[in-house]
Parts: sequence; C-alpha cells; structure tokens
Amino acid sequence: MVDGQESLAGWARGLAEQYLADTLPRRWSHVQGVAAQAVTLGPVVGDDADLLVAAAWLHDLGYAPDLSDTGFHPIDGANHLRRLGVPGRLSGLVAHHSCALLEANMRGLADHLEPEFPREESATADALWYADLTTGPDGQRFAVEERLDEIEARYGPGDLVTQFIQCARPHMVAAVHRTEARLAAHQPRYG
Repeated sequence: MVDGQESLAGWARGLAEQYLADTLPRRWSHVQGVAAQAVTLGPVVGDDADLLVAAAWLHDLGYAPDLSDTGFHPIDGANHLRRLGVPGRLSGLVAHHSCALLEANMRGLADHLEPEFPREESATADALWYADLTTGPDGQRFAVEERLDEIEARYGPGDLVTQFIQCARPHMVAAVHRTEARLAAHQPRYG
C-alpha cells in the first residue's frame, strides 16, 4: 500500500488510474474532476484533507469490471480496498459515499454494506458527497440539482438509480449545502 514517501492521496490516484483510466475513460474523467474538487475542500476538513482526496480518487473504484463482486460499486470498491489493507475510514467513506446505504437497501445489499464498513457523519463525509455531487460525468462542475437531474436523465424513468436519486435527493442536497456553509465560513471577510 502506501510507503513512507507517498501520500495516501497519491497512492489512491495511482490505484484509481490503474483500474479506471483505460477501461472506463469517462468514469476516469469524472473521478479526476471529483478529486480536483476535493483538493479545494481542504479548509473544511482540516487534518482529513489527504484522506478526503484519497476517498475522492477511490469513490468509483468499484465500477472497474475486475472488481465487481456484488455489482454495486460502493461495496465492490470498499471490498477491494479492504483486501488491500487500507484504513477502515477510507474504505468506509468509499462504501458510504453519496447516500449509498439507501441505494444498497433498494438493491437488497444493505447487509453487505452497513455491518461491514463504518459509516460516518462528518464534514469529511459531506465533503466527499459534495465533490461527487457537483462533478459531472466528464469532470465538469455542476450545481447539485443539475447533477442529480443529469443522473436521472441518463438512467431514465423507472430505473432503480433514478428511483434512488428521487429518494436520496434531500439527503444529498443537504450534504452539499452543509459543505457550502462550511466553505463560506472559511472565506476571508473583508470590510
């Protein structure tokens, strides 16, 4: 895993690139945008800045075809990270990003998620959701509502992902708004 010379985020970037860059280039573009967004959120997470950026690089690792165990990317990515021996907090952030527990319940996979990976409610977890939910599929910046609408349109009516987004929307928007408030509190005040 990480040696003494490399940051956790640097290691995570290499792992994500290894699994996503060639096989899922559009997903790789999204992940790069999420990680870039996470870098800007350092002030709201303090000592967790490296952890946040590592989680941003790894949040969609489970989409890699070679890592599919359950077919649900948060669990599959977290399972792989656990096999690699990464810290529990990092695998927990990946496993629970962007309201994954709700979708896991809808897929009948909650038993694979909740008891296996710690879920935290923190500025760091909110910041990961923020970075993911304000970054489009090609790495572009979106407002959270625009991003959620884009996901629904991409999957279409009746799809489980669309149903999940409709149920999770208030929780996702709230996490983004909490992060925006934390960011505003860290802005210098003039006058």
